[in-house]
Amino acid sequence: MKQVDLYTTLGCHLCEEARALLDQYARESAPIGICEVEISESESLLSRYGVRIPVIRDNLGRELGWPFDYAALEAFLGEDT
Repeated sequence: MKQVDLYTTLGCHLCEEARALLDQYARESAPIGICEVEISESESLLSRYGVRIPVIRDNLGRELGWPFDYAALEAFLGEDT
């Protein structure tokens, strides 16, 4: 099963939209493990992702930053390399 991290923070409505797209992908395309990473708990994460969230990072280290739609998410998660 593919694993992804969703970089997020409390109260981020765009992050909620990204999570909904991930949940939709898991239901409709392929099961995935989703780990939500709260960026406010780390200065380095806050510095790296503060103005970019939501960001999805796969187990290969590739990142998909907002804005993205379901088609872009599906293409990103469907890539193996």
